[in-house]
Amino acid sequence: MPELTSPALMLLLTAALAYLLGSIPFGVVITRAMGLGDLRQIGSGNIGATNVLRTGNKPAAAATLILDAAKGGIAVLIARATVGDDAAQVAALASFLGHLFPVWLGFKGGKGVATFLGILLALTWPIGLLACATWAAAAALFRISSLSALAASALAPGYLAFAGYSDKVLLALLLAALVWFRHAENIRRLKAGTEPKIGKKTA
Repeated sequence: MPELTSPALMLLLTAALAYLLGSIPFGVVITRAMGLGDLRQIGSGNIGATNVLRTGNKPAAAATLILDAAKGGIAVLIARATVGDDAAQVAALASFLGHLFPVWLGFKGGKGVATFLGILLALTWPIGLLACATWAAAAALFRISSLSALAASALAPGYLAFAGYSDKVLLALLLAALVWFRHAENIRRLKAGTEPKIGKKTA
C-alpha cells in the first residue's frame, strides 16, 4: 500500500481535483442563471465567453471569461503552493482537459482559450500577459476570436523558450496543440472566409 503522502499519489490527487475544477462549465451556469437559455443551443454551441457574447449580454460574457481563466489559474496556484512545481504543471493539464472534456456535460466542453491564458498567467505571469496581449492585438486587427486564440496559443511556447522557461515549453506545446485541435471547425471556416466576427452569430 502506498503512503497517503507519496509523490505519485499526491500528483494523482492533484490531477483529479484540478480536472473537476476545470470541468465547471461557467458559461452554461451563468447563462442559465441569468435566464439566457441553454448556451449549447445558442450561436456556435460552444460553452466559452465568445459564444456567451452572442447572447448580447456583455456582463455574462465577461464573467465567463474571468471564471474560465480563473479556474485554470487557481488550479495551478493551489497545486504549486501545496505540492510543488511538478504538481502545478499536472494541475495545468488536468484543469485544461476538464474544460475541454467536462464530466458534467458528457465530456463535450469548450475550446480552452480563456483557461489556457489563465494557466499561463499562473505559471509565468509575464508570459501570460504577453499571450493575452497577443490575443488582444489579433482581435483588434482582425475581429476574429478564433484567429486570435490560434495566434496566442501558437506563439506562447516560443515566448516561454525565448524567456528561458524551457521546463514549461512542452506543456505549452501540448496545450496549444489541444487548442488547435478544438478549433478544427474554425480553421476550416477561416480558410473558407466564413468565420464570424467577434459578437456575431454563427450561421
